[in-house]
Amino acid sequence: MSAKTFQAGIHPPTCKEASGGKEIQEIALPEEVVIPLHQHTGAPCDPLVKVGDTVLAGQKVGDTGAFVSAPVHASVAGTVKAVEPRPYFTGTQVNSVVIAVAEEQNTADLPPGKSVEEATPDDIKKAVREAGIVGMGGAAFPTAVKLSPPADKPIESVIINGGECEPFLTCDHRNMLEMAEEMVQGARLLLKAVGASRCYFGIEGNKPDAIALISEKVAGMEGMEVVPLECKYPQGAEKQLIKAVLDREVPPGKLPMEVGALVQNVGTTIAVFQAVTQGKPLIERALTVSGPAVAEPKNVRVKIGTPVRHVLEQCGGIKGAAKVVLGGPMTGWAQSSLDVPVVKGTSGILAIPPEMVDPEGWLACVRCGKCVDHCPMFLYPNFIGTFAEAGRYAQAEDWGAMDCFECGVCAYVCPSKRPLIQFVRFAKADILARRRKQ
Repeated sequence: MSAKTFQAGIHPPTCKEASGGKEIQEIALPEEVVIPLHQHTGAPCDPLVKVGDTVLAGQKVGDTGAFVSAPVHASVAGTVKAVEPRPYFTGTQVNSVVIAVAEEQNTADLPPGKSVEEATPDDIKKAVREAGIVGMGGAAFPTAVKLSPPADKPIESVIINGGECEPFLTCDHRNMLEMAEEMVQGARLLLKAVGASRCYFGIEGNKPDAIALISEKVAGMEGMEVVPLECKYPQGAEKQLIKAVLDREVPPGKLPMEVGALVQNVGTTIAVFQAVTQGKPLIERALTVSGPAVAEPKNVRVKIGTPVRHVLEQCGGIKGAAKVVLGGPMTGWAQSSLDVPVVKGTSGILAIPPEMVDPEGWLACVRCGKCVDHCPMFLYPNFIGTFAEAGRYAQAEDWGAMDCFECGVCAYVCPSKRPLIQFVRFAKADILARRRKQ
């Protein structure tokens, strides 16, 4: 089989050797967890508990009636010690439920599950919504909303995103190897939920064991197939994945439903299976802890709300000074504090040593055009960045700032080391603020 791909993009070093061969490990519980009430795209949740309440693992502690949102649950049993704003990985403060972890871990009564065969589309959507499932690749868009497209936007194809194109990250790879059956059955549920007839497992070619295993699992299953993908960044982005697998282009500003597609991350698909068949809410996730400054790179399963500091300690700590990034090196967020919690969209914790961090500032754009040549969205990051740097956000919008999904390709290839993603984020914040006032 030939590997499919999309136009443009880059080929950064994969750096997956340190953790790629390591099975996912459970880590010890911390002394407290912090459950942000807003760890998804959409409306924040209102707290359902107060200080002094005793909570059980899996108990819902935040919810809202807003359509685009997802409830949050206690990931551990314990006592609520605070409901207050706490530091979040984006650098903001988010209202959070802080739980002191109990010695004895008891689980809340969970709703009864249904088999893949007996679950109806409505059963699946309801279970996914109640479980608080969001996209676990990083975007954290509520999955129940994705499963409810308008009637005039039928979904024909489901794509399971096994690309994992970000350097260092290997947790999706391990999930595919260690929970292959759960992922395949989760894919069947997704097909049923949206009435699609085809399911494609898009997996980059640097994971031949996962390609072989999933191919074996779906052999003989009608409408299911594995699609090997070229190793290229950002192969795992929704629009690029759809182009590679289906050869369809999602129009600017539109969603995959416009071309009859639904894309779901590997971890999300497994969570859907667990929610429907076991009634299990999204209270834990697999993530990769890696980078040259981590003592023991690992793939670990972590309770949502666990402080990053605790996770790093469970991996031997950091060797000397380091820059800590949540997520992958291309799209992740540098941290000023290790006390921020792991949330549903946290795919990795990277510790980068000083010699890999460029201490120099950026220079003016030299108009080389490399960012334009490599942009997978065919934008002009040079113009967007220049206008945003000057505070001319309306002109940055005219050049497509809102169509940028912040993959970081432009910044990677820029010889002037311009922080183009940060420029875009400033522009987007201003554009969205103006739209809210209109």
